[in-house]
Amino acid sequence: MFTLTINQTDSRRDGDQVPQLLKALRHIPARLDFDRSVEDEVQGIVDCPHQAVDAGLIALRSGHWYVGIGAGPVDEPLPNQIKDASGHGLVYARRAVDRLRNSKERIPVAVEGPRADVAHDAEAILRLLGHIVRDRSGAEWRVLDLLTPGVRGQQKAVAQELGITTQAVSKAVARAQWNEEYAARPAAARLLALILEVG
Repeated sequence: MFTLTINQTDSRRDGDQVPQLLKALRHIPARLDFDRSVEDEVQGIVDCPHQAVDAGLIALRSGHWYVGIGAGPVDEPLPNQIKDASGHGLVYARRAVDRLRNSKERIPVAVEGPRADVAHDAEAILRLLGHIVRDRSGAEWRVLDLLTPGVRGQQKAVAQELGITTQAVSKAVARAQWNEEYAARPAAARLLALILEVG
């Protein structure tokens, strides 16, 4: 399992961003739903490494969050609320987010787990993906939010909906490195999964 502990970077400056993050994460299938654990912190537990990558990048997009990902078991049966959960996965996620608070990382995502070398590699890939996601403009996100990865022929429909040319959509997709991001997501997920493999 993968636990995400997501702390707001500056709630005094930015106000409470938890409701917006929970709304953005609501479509991620979770074993234990993302919820406010304390004050300006959100936690959730997912089974699949792809879901952990998706959730982490959603949080990094806004620039308001430290994202800690812990790869490890969670005590079962799972409780009804995340704040009552326990286990190694939560300890790893807490360690990851605490490490970010004490660092100057430009892309604040950290990964911890039983295989530290693989966790380090997963973290490096997630930082690159996070850099791509955080550097996008509002105009690029307006285009990308209407696209579905892997579906052909949608740029014309997006252009019509936004009242722009198909060429403008194509340029936004290229500039935003959308295809590169989606091509690299499985590599990040595979590395997260490898953290749990004892060989």
